[in-house]
Amino acid sequence: MEDKINYFEKDHAIKEHDKIINISGGLHGIKDVGMLESMLEFIQNDLYYPSFLDKLNQLVGRTARFHIFMDGNKRTSIVLGAYFLKINGFTSDVIDYFIVEMENIIVLLVDRALTEEDFYDLLGLIISGAPYPESMQLVLYNAYTTFAENEKVRGEHKG
Repeated sequence: MEDKINYFEKDHAIKEHDKIINISGGLHGIKDVGMLESMLEFIQNDLYYPSFLDKLNQLVGRTARFHIFMDGNKRTSIVLGAYFLKINGFTSDVIDYFIVEMENIIVLLVDRALTEEDFYDLLGLIISGAPYPESMQLVLYNAYTTFAENEKVRGEHKG
């Protein structure tokens, strides 16, 4: 990765979201364009987000949690995160690993089964290629357990 961090514009984010919806289904459109613009602007502020990891964390986490788009927010967050890695010189192996890991982890974050701090730590491990230490494996186990319990409760409320 280079020292200078590369960014992308809201039009790119919207285009990627539209592609995702066209391929995998869902509702087109943006709920809050102002939030999208603010997020993409804020991650460029080195005072608040000094490291690449800080910026990636905000980009992926906010896109997924804040429901900027009408649908496909988790999917879009993964694609935008992967693109951010790509334009900043990460290898295809790192990007592929990020995509695979995020498919499960992002759901845990949005469900609040995983804390923002643990999500940040996981992102750091993923983009560094480091194996998950036992303590992080336990965090993930507990998050999956919490998620399963939350799903059970949601199912009981539907029935």
